[in-house]
Amino acid sequence: MGVTEQHTSFEFPIVGHGPKLASRDLSADYAHCFEVMRGASKNYSFASMVLPASKSHHVAALYAVMRVGDDRVDVSSNGFASPLAAIEDWRDSYWRAFEMGDSQHPVLRAYLNTCHELHIPPELLHTYFRAMIEDLTIKRFPDFAALLHYMDGSAIPVGRVMAHILGTHTPNVSDVYEGADALSIAMQLSNFWRDIGEDWGIGRVYLPQEDMAHFGVTEDDLANQRVTPAFVDLLEFEFERTEQYYVKAREAVHDLASGRWAVMAALEIYRAIILNIRRNHYDVFTRRNGANRNEKIRLAMKAWWQTR
Repeated sequence: MGVTEQHTSFEFPIVGHGPKLASRDLSADYAHCFEVMRGASKNYSFASMVLPASKSHHVAALYAVMRVGDDRVDVSSNGFASPLAAIEDWRDSYWRAFEMGDSQHPVLRAYLNTCHELHIPPELLHTYFRAMIEDLTIKRFPDFAALLHYMDGSAIPVGRVMAHILGTHTPNVSDVYEGADALSIAMQLSNFWRDIGEDWGIGRVYLPQEDMAHFGVTEDDLANQRVTPAFVDLLEFEFERTEQYYVKAREAVHDLASGRWAVMAALEIYRAIILNIRRNHYDVFTRRNGANRNEKIRLAMKAWWQTR
């Protein structure tokens, strides 16, 4: 049975604060969020399959609200004068949904309900919209601090909202933000290193310019897909930095009240990107590095043992 079919028959309660939510059956809205997630991320979708049934639709809503914004910047701004107008419309529609207690967009209706039901501050996605707007003009990052600033909007909100969705054993959900931030950063860094060639094709370089200069790697090397010893050294430097975030994230998983298996599975599956890049001799230009389905199953079982 597919992920969507597991949940489309549920009735999702509407509980919350602020403006009263419009009373409606949200099953179709959450099902739409599942379709967005399944169509955009194989890794995220696979990890979500081992989430508790009571949480997975909330995770799908979070993923979908951010995916729609990403796509308006990177994929299609049809119907709008520009990508900037498209993402600004998504931002304004988001805040309007919380002001009015309803939306015309199924993804926003689902996420609005998730936030009301689980008491998630809508402000947690404030930096996300800032990062998406910056994505339109910022194509290079002078140093790792600048990249972290970008990820403060593009990645960190995901981990923090996930902490609210899954719940924690700590006095306050914010007590686990540091570990959640570490996992969000590690996962996005893994994606950056996997997509170096693809991102070059759309004019973006997420490798910090300072690091490239230190190791003697140029943008001409990227353009010509040169896997030189200097490029390998650069990647290993970035891998070590990424691993430090995975270590910190792994330590924090036990603080979650639910979904520990799914979170650890996501950690292992995204970390496998680095292992696959090494296995493929650092070819991030012509190879799509990442775990295949059998490897994901193995990693999910490894995560199950780790969280028992």
